[in-house]
Amino acid sequence: MTIRQESVAEGLFTWPDAPLRLIGSECADCGLVSFPAAPDCVRCASPRSKERLLADRGRLWTYTTQNFRPPTPPYDGPEAFEPYAVGYVELPGELLVEARLTEPDPEKLRIGQEMRLALVPYTVRDDGTEVMTFAFAPAEESDRSEESDRSEEETS
Repeated sequence: MTIRQESVAEGLFTWPDAPLRLIGSECADCGLVSFPAAPDCVRCASPRSKERLLADRGRLWTYTTQNFRPPTPPYDGPEAFEPYAVGYVELPGELLVEARLTEPDPEKLRIGQEMRLALVPYTVRDDGTEVMTFAFAPAEESDRSEESDRSEEETS
């Protein structure tokens, strides 16, 4: 039984108090946008970086599938392993973000496909805490899910 939910790490994304967005940073000196947010620029070492919310949509740049349970450590996910996809999503005018993808079937993914940021369960701790992380979902899948949620709310 899930007691509560918490983020996989603080400062990666806005949740639960705001609409889901990744938290990056932008250097005031050279303009580099990076993720995750960093107090100092990773390009020019300027200490003048400020937090910036990143786009919640992008395009799939490349991907691969993870078909076997990675070694522990560093993997600390559930023992019952299910294959998943990992990809780079290009956020227009910002950067490439490496992330899990919600769609594990490579037949349903394509380079250039529109993707949308999503919140997904990562693992459940022994005390029942559900640990949440971000991933990218094919935009069509994500949009259909939101339409279904709205329809259910309207009929309630």
